[in-house]
Amino acid sequence: MYYSSGNYEAFARPRKPEGVQDKTAWFVGAGLASLSGAAFLIRDGQMSGDKITVFERLKLPGGALDGIKEPKKGFVIRGGREMENHFECLWDLFRSVPSMEIDGASVLDEFYWLNKDDPNSSLQRATEKRGQDAHTDGLFTLSNKAQKDMIKVFLAAPEEMENKRIDEVFGEDFLQSNFWLYWRTMFAFEEWHSALEMKLYLHRFIHHIGGLPDFSALKFTKYNQYESLVLPLYRWLLDQGVTFRFDTEITDIDFHLTRERKQATKIHWVSEGTEGSVELGENDLVFTTIGSLTENSNDGDHHTPAKLLDGPAPAWDLWRRIAAKDPSFGHPDVFGGHIPETKWESATVTTLDERIPGYIQKICKRDPFSGKVVTGGIVTVKDSSWLMSWTVNRQPHFKQQPKDQIVVWVYSLFVDVPGDYVKKPMSECTGEEITQEWLYHMGVPEAEIGELAANSAKCVPVMMPYVTAFFMPRQAGDRPDVVPKGSVNFAFIGQFAESTRDCIFTTEYSVRTAMEASYQLLGIERGVPEVYNSTYDVRKLLAATSRLRDGDELHIPGPDVLRKKLMKKLESTEIGVMLEEYGLVADKK
Repeated sequence: MYYSSGNYEAFARPRKPEGVQDKTAWFVGAGLASLSGAAFLIRDGQMSGDKITVFERLKLPGGALDGIKEPKKGFVIRGGREMENHFECLWDLFRSVPSMEIDGASVLDEFYWLNKDDPNSSLQRATEKRGQDAHTDGLFTLSNKAQKDMIKVFLAAPEEMENKRIDEVFGEDFLQSNFWLYWRTMFAFEEWHSALEMKLYLHRFIHHIGGLPDFSALKFTKYNQYESLVLPLYRWLLDQGVTFRFDTEITDIDFHLTRERKQATKIHWVSEGTEGSVELGENDLVFTTIGSLTENSNDGDHHTPAKLLDGPAPAWDLWRRIAAKDPSFGHPDVFGGHIPETKWESATVTTLDERIPGYIQKICKRDPFSGKVVTGGIVTVKDSSWLMSWTVNRQPHFKQQPKDQIVVWVYSLFVDVPGDYVKKPMSECTGEEITQEWLYHMGVPEAEIGELAANSAKCVPVMMPYVTAFFMPRQAGDRPDVVPKGSVNFAFIGQFAESTRDCIFTTEYSVRTAMEASYQLLGIERGVPEVYNSTYDVRKLLAATSRLRDGDELHIPGPDVLRKKLMKKLESTEIGVMLEEYGLVADKK
C-alpha cells in the first residue's frame, strides 16, 4: 500500500488482485469503517459481495452515524458530523454509491450540488446574556503569548506531545481566547485531552482556520447522517450480495502468533443467545472495529434522565481480550478506562408547534422552515455553566419528520455542573429540564419556559460514556497499526486504529482506516489518497497566520531603518507579494 494524490491515481482502475476469488472477508461491527471496507473490497478489489459477511451486535448498521425515530420517545441523534471538501477517502468512496434521492447521481453528486446551491455559514456563532449576540465578531483574540504557544505546538515533533494534556502546553491566555471557545465546542476538546491530537488537528485543518468562526469551512448532508450516508451505502452493499448478521456479538478472536507472522484463526460470537464460531484460514480476511465512542449510550426521554452505564462494554471488552494476546494490538484502557474524562451528553429536541421556532429564528437570523441552512453549525452559549451548544441543520432533518416540526441537537461539555436555570447537572436532568435550560439561554421569558418545555417540545437526552475516549493523552503504540507488522489476514479499523496520516473523530478517519486495511490485505494496486497537504502549503500557512492574528500586520523587531531596508528587498520577491496578499505587511500601493 502507498499514498498518492492527483488525478492520475484518482481516476485509475486497479486490476483484479491475484487470488481474490479464493478469499472471504469478515467484518466485526457495521459502522462506517466496516461498510466502507466492504465497499472497497468490492469496487477496487473486485471481490464478490457474497464472500463478505458483516457482524453487528445491534439490529441496524451505521454505528455512531445514527438518526432514528423512537416510536414513544421521538427523534434521536446522538451527534452530528461536520464535513469538508478535503475528506479525500470519504468522497472517493461516495462517488461510487448511488444516491437514493436523485436518479443517475452518486451520493457525492447529491452532496456537492446541495452545498453549491446552499453553502454553509453561521450568522451568529455564540450568544450570552440569554440569547444576545456574544460579539465574538469572527475574532480569535489570541495574545502574542497565545500565538507563541500555538507556533511551538505546531512546530514540535509529535513525540514531544505524547502523553501531554492540552493545558500542559497551552497557557491561560490561549485557554481564555475566542479561538479556544470556537475550537473546543466545535470539536469537543477538553483541557485535559491530548496535546498530540490537538497538534494533529491544527495540521489537518490549517486551511480552514479562516472559516472557523463562521463555519463557512463546513459542509453538511441534507438529512441526518444515517439517512444521507449510511442507508445508501448499506443498500448498495446489499445489492452486491453482502451478508449482514445483526444481533450478533463478537466475543473473541483467536490468533496464531510468532515473531515474524500473525494470523487470525477463529472468530467467536453469540448470536441471538446462541454461541457460534468460524475457523479462519490465511485466505479469510478479518477486519475488526476496536473500541466505540457510542458504546453503552443510554437514552432517557422527556420525563426521564439518561443513565451513565459504566459496566461491561462489549466493544471495549473485545479489544481488551484481543490486546492481551500481543503488545502490538494496542492499549484499550488508555482510552476506555477514563469515563469521567470521556463522557458527555447530548439531547435531541423536537419542537411541536410554532412558538419555539420564533426564538430559533431570532438567533440564527434565518427561517428554520426554509429547507436551507439554518444555524450553519453550533451556536455556543458562551456564559452557560454547562457550556451548552445547539444546532439546527437543514429541515426536515428526517424524511418522516412533520413539516411543522423542527429537530434541534443540543450538547454540553460540562455535564456535572448545575445549570443556570435548572439548578441541576445536565447528567441528572430529564429531557424536559434540558429543554428548559436551552429555552432560558435562548431568551424565552422565564414565565413561559415551563409551559413551553412541557407542551411545545419533546426531548430525548443521551449519555455517552466514551464519546471522546480517542482524545485521551496517548503515545505511539497505544493504538494498533491498521495492519500490524507480520499480519497476513487481519486488520484493525475505525477510530482507535493507527493511521499516522490523519486525525480522528471524523467520518474521513473511519473510511481511511478501512481503505488502508482493504488495500493492504488484498494487495490492491492503487494509492490511498494522501491527506490534503495544507500544512506544507506556504499560502495556506500565511492565510492562517493572518487570520489567527485577527488581521494584525507582522511587526518586525529592530530599528525602523532596518525594517524598511528588509521590506524594500522583499517587495520585488514572491515572498513580499505573498506577505502583502495575505495582509501580513502593508500594501506598498
